Amino acid sequence: MQIIDGKETAKQIRSEIAAEVEQMVAAGKKRPHLAAILVGHDGGSETYVANKIKACEECGFTSTLRRFEEDITEAALLDEVRKLNEDADVDGFIVQLPLPKHISEEKVTEAIDPRKDVDGFHPQNVGRMTIGAPAFISATPQGIVDLLLRYKIETKGKNAVIIGRSNIVGRPMSILLSQKGIDCTVTICHSRTANLKEICRNADIIVAAIGKPGTVTEDMVKEGAVVIDVGTTRVTDPTAARGWRLKGDVDFQTVSPKCSYITPVPGGVGPMTIVSLMKNTLLAAKKAIYK
Repeated sequence: MQIIDGKETAKQIRSEIAAEVEQMVAAGKKRPHLAAILVGHDGGSETYVANKIKACEECGFTSTLRRFEEDITEAALLDEVRKLNEDADVDGFIVQLPLPKHISEEKVTEAIDPRKDVDGFHPQNVGRMTIGAPAFISATPQGIVDLLLRYKIETKGKNAVIIGRSNIVGRPMSILLSQKGIDCTVTICHSRTANLKEICRNADIIVAAIGKPGTVTEDMVKEGAVVIDVGTTRVTDPTAARGWRLKGDVDFQTVSPKCSYITPVPGGVGPMTIVSLMKNTLLAAKKAIYK
C-alpha cells in the first residue's frame, strides 16, 4: 500500500508554477493576479481563502481579497463581480461558496466572465470540459487527475466508481475519468444507489465524495484498489488540540491495508484543490484557454 501524498505533490506543482511565473516576469510580462470575493465570516471559507492567498504568495502571484458582510444584497454582489470582470489587471477570480441564502449562487456563477472563471463552475467551462475542449476545470477533480498521472497509476480500461454526484466533484470527475487519455469505465453512485457495496467491490478505482465520514468500509474494497478520499468532515475529538479533527469518507484504518494506493485525510486531495486553482490562474494569465 502506498500513500498518495497530496501535500508534497502540491508543493512540487507550486514550485513549478513559481519558476514559470519568474520566467514570465523576466520576459516583461505581468504577474498573474487572482482575486477572491468573500461574503460573511464562515469559518471554513475563511480558512480556505487564507490558504489560497498563501498559495498565491508561494506561486509568485498578485492576490486581492474583497470582503463583504453577510447582509450585502445580491445586486451589490453582482456589481462587484462585474467590476472584476472589467478589471484588466485581474486574470482570474473566485466567489467563495457558500453564499448567504438570499443570494443566488447560480446567478453569481453565471455572471462571472468565463475567461476569468478559474473555479471552473461557469456553464460555459463545464460544457467545454464535457466535450473535451480547452476549459477551466473545477479544482478538486483536476487535482485528483493530476495525482493519478503523477503517481503513474494505470487508468486505461479500469473500472472507476465515483460515490457522489455533486456538480463540484462527482459529475465533473466522471467526465474527466472517461475522457480519452484517462480511459476509465465510470459508474456514478449516490444516496439512492441500491447495491453500493457490490458495485464498489468491482472497482479498480474508487473516488469517495459524498461527505459522510466512514462511508467506504473494508468490505466494499477489493484487494489492490486505488482509493481517493475527497471527504473532509469535522468530527468532535476531545483528544485533539482544537477539539475536532478532519475525517474522510473512507474508513482509512481498515481500508488502507487492501489498497495499492490511497489518499489520506488530511493531506491528500485537499492541497491539490488549491494548487489546481493556481494552475487555472496561470492558464488565465497566459490566455491559454480563451485566446
